[in-house]
Amino acid sequence: MGQRAAVVGAGHSRFGAVPEGPRALLRTALEGALASVDRGLDRRTIERGYLATLGFGGWQIGNASAVVAEELRCPGLPTVRIENACASGGFAVQEAARAIGSGAADLAIVAGLEKMTDVSSARRRYWLGVSGDTEWERQAGLTFAGVYGLIASQYLARYRVPPEALAAVAVKAHENGALNPNAHFQKRISREQAAAGPKVADPLGLYDCCPVSDGAAAVLLASEATARRYTDTPVFVDGAGASSDFLAVQERPDLLGFAASRRAAAAAYRAAGCRPADVSLVEAHDCFTIAELLALEDLGLAPPGAAGAMTLAGATRRDGALPVNPDGGLKAKGHPIGATGVSQIYEIFQQLRGHAGPRQVPNARRAVAHNVGGAGATAAVTILSVG
Repeated sequence: MGQRAAVVGAGHSRFGAVPEGPRALLRTALEGALASVDRGLDRRTIERGYLATLGFGGWQIGNASAVVAEELRCPGLPTVRIENACASGGFAVQEAARAIGSGAADLAIVAGLEKMTDVSSARRRYWLGVSGDTEWERQAGLTFAGVYGLIASQYLARYRVPPEALAAVAVKAHENGALNPNAHFQKRISREQAAAGPKVADPLGLYDCCPVSDGAAAVLLASEATARRYTDTPVFVDGAGASSDFLAVQERPDLLGFAASRRAAAAAYRAAGCRPADVSLVEAHDCFTIAELLALEDLGLAPPGAAGAMTLAGATRRDGALPVNPDGGLKAKGHPIGATGVSQIYEIFQQLRGHAGPRQVPNARRAVAHNVGGAGATAAVTILSVG
């Protein structure tokens, strides 16, 4: 990229089972992003629009990105839809940053959207499965919970990690979610509650799994040359990396860790000119508690098998050495598929500017956003900093 992109505004709807429809959720996020710009901007100066969505339930699968221009009241705005399952938002932000870096645009908006709770249980199971391998996994009855249950079983056994490490991830997520007014779950749980939850896919229980959520998030990105027209505290995209892997997990040489995440992280660190030790805040894709442990290791923030002990020691808490998911993560904040990766950037924008309120991480200067599609088939890693 020729120049860095910078986040200059961000908006967010409530996540959860909410009554609003897709357009209303999208409108809330878009208008929130515009309203958050310190010095304001003329929406007609936005040059590119991106919509990250799976189109869950079949809502407006074709030409969905045009709704971004409609809800912005900017007919004529060039818009693009990005769909990479749960990683759609992370990829959309990177595409916007790339357009700015290339000089194709000075100002772009990225929105993530999903409405997931207004379909029947049978249709919900179908739509949750479309992002995995259809031929070998889904037709055999393997669910995402089943995949991550297999991964968790191997992880605990190979590295001799106690199951309490998974419970600690859940407890920390709910503790943070209780401080986030946009979170799906705003209640604390104990480690005993987490461990005693009904089994979903052994060893994963109810509290190891993220919820099905509705929601939207949006971020405004400007070129480095123009960012300070809008704010004195832009948050810069220092580096980005993306990768993919075999769609079916049985094609991969090892279940413990996602090669796509590792490759994306290596590219992001290289582009940003920094190391894992330089990171002070992590937004990790914790669709299941085991996924957070894998993320920390794939991002180079913990050696293989060490993320469990790191979590049990409290290092990933808001006041720990390496805070992870201060917004509650997918686990407690919620996981509206297309909105998740954009929501991660929203949280980083708040944290690095010191605007996160009671969940504020002290002295956060550089953060990494880690967004995964399906069971590791796609991954986007983005590094951002302030100042």
